[in-house]
Amino acid sequence: MTNTIRRAFAALLTLTCLGALSAQAATGVQGPLPPAFQNRLMVGLFEEAGQSWMRDSNVPWDARYRYFTKGWANNWGYGARDGSWAASFFTETKAQGYVPVVTYYQLFGEPGGGEQETLAKLKNASTMRSYFEDVKLLLQRAKSYGGPVILHVEPDAVGFLQFQTASNPNAPAAIASSGMPELAGLPNTVAGWSLAFLQLRKAVGANNVVLGLHISAWASGKDIAFNSLTDPLQPEVDKVVNFLKPLGLGTNVTGATYDVLVGDPLDRDADFYRLTQGADHMWDMSDTASLTSRSYNRHAEWLRLWNQTSGKRWMLWQIPLGNSNHLNITNSGGPRQGYKDNRTEYFFGASGDAHRRKFANVGVVALLYGAGAGGQSSYQNDLGTDGQPYLKTRAATFLNAGGLLLPAAGTTLPPPGGGGATDGGTVDAGTPPIDAGTPDGGTSPDGGTGASDAGTPADPSQYGFESGAQGWSAGGAALSAVSSTTSKTFAGTRSLAVPFNGASGQGTVAVANAAVPSGKTVTFQVWLPTGSKITGVQPYTLEGASANWRWTGNWIDVSSLKAGAWNAITVKLPSGSTTPLYQLGVEFQTAGAWTGTVYLDAVTW
Repeated sequence: MTNTIRRAFAALLTLTCLGALSAQAATGVQGPLPPAFQNRLMVGLFEEAGQSWMRDSNVPWDARYRYFTKGWANNWGYGARDGSWAASFFTETKAQGYVPVVTYYQLFGEPGGGEQETLAKLKNASTMRSYFEDVKLLLQRAKSYGGPVILHVEPDAVGFLQFQTASNPNAPAAIASSGMPELAGLPNTVAGWSLAFLQLRKAVGANNVVLGLHISAWASGKDIAFNSLTDPLQPEVDKVVNFLKPLGLGTNVTGATYDVLVGDPLDRDADFYRLTQGADHMWDMSDTASLTSRSYNRHAEWLRLWNQTSGKRWMLWQIPLGNSNHLNITNSGGPRQGYKDNRTEYFFGASGDAHRRKFANVGVVALLYGAGAGGQSSYQNDLGTDGQPYLKTRAATFLNAGGLLLPAAGTTLPPPGGGGATDGGTVDAGTPPIDAGTPDGGTSPDGGTGASDAGTPADPSQYGFESGAQGWSAGGAALSAVSSTTSKTFAGTRSLAVPFNGASGQGTVAVANAAVPSGKTVTFQVWLPTGSKITGVQPYTLEGASANWRWTGNWIDVSSLKAGAWNAITVKLPSGSTTPLYQLGVEFQTAGAWTGTVYLDAVTW
């Protein structure tokens, strides 16, 4: 598991763009980072279960997604209806080092028609009973799996429902009347259908599952990405937000809301549409493009308005893989086959650093690439003009360098080079400025017992927190200020208390200017309470500009650690690492809101 993204608009924008930038800078990105997302921009791919291209690429991808269509529950008739196919996908994906992402696309495959019959299916009690039994089974399998799972709910379904109900979330549907006991308290409405995912997650106790609500760019009745370009964006956002608030975007009877918004910038390569339908779906990559043009600036502004209005961040999904070197022919697997597009070049081309930052600043936390249909460009043969696999080569450089740290709520990332931040391990806007720590001066060992001795035992650690916090500070929505405490100790008489404040999301505790010699292994002692919602812990180091902001870290699944006890976790610096470090710290990942305290002690190397 790993990485994240973002940046502000370029200096030379049109007056319209400058107005949008001013609003963005005034408020910053909104909403916490959802559980299962790191505080760095995630990059992932579509891949079928059983395939291994991602693993064999030797690129540290963050996420792996695939569709779950009607029939997944019994492996399309080749197994028992026990969801074991899903369990295999989860464990296989985790073994390869990625977060599993489920694109749940079952509703359109239910009996009774296709997309145009979406509302009719919701009115059929037996269909809804069978449908939600499958959803419950998936959540049960995800809970048993235990690791983070991102569940992307039914692409385009709520867009079709807004059309088919004339924007009426109270249109009748058979939800409570489906007969599922878990859904008895939900309304028999279209809103109740969407709330059922939140209710079943709660009933099953699958707190490790992040729920993503798909937002279609045409749901308001105007296609804001390719048509209706002169129409203001905010009224179109408001139309859809108001429809979706009762569906789980706002306060509701389940007590929870959807965690993240999901959108697809385009479902086919742009030149596929130009050559087969005569439609212009290519976006202008210029940072001076008008907000009334087919452009990334317009798309970014739409995402920003959604983020500001809803308080939710974005996962961009099924991003086309075409580049300008493709042959504009059906992809049968040969080099450069597929259609031209620029959505990969925008994020990973010459100006990719700036563009990733721009989109992180409007709330984007993940970029997931995958073809939306057969014959489109693919990452297996997307050769660039240099003869190298385009996305693989460039994503490897980006991810191996540490990726891009995301902004905390209310903040924005600086442009490239601003404030010392560059791509590949940028300054963490989610971590407040940290003072340089003064290592503890203890010299004699604690006897290796892992417990405090009587009297005033010495602490040999570089950071033992005997004299205070030693410059360590907390960042991220989930954490409050850290402090030295006598409540728990591994060595000496004090440790660092790291309080979780009840907000969901990630948290980081770190110190600047730690003088760790090149190639050393840093050991942290971490005490985790029982019953916490922490799912992952990552010790990490971040080097400075002379090392191109190199990030080194490794996620540890909390299931492999002991609760109510001290655990030794380590991170090994690469040979030739620079000293002092820009930042040394530990990152925590949660599966929901939780209040409690973790303790850190005896940081040594």
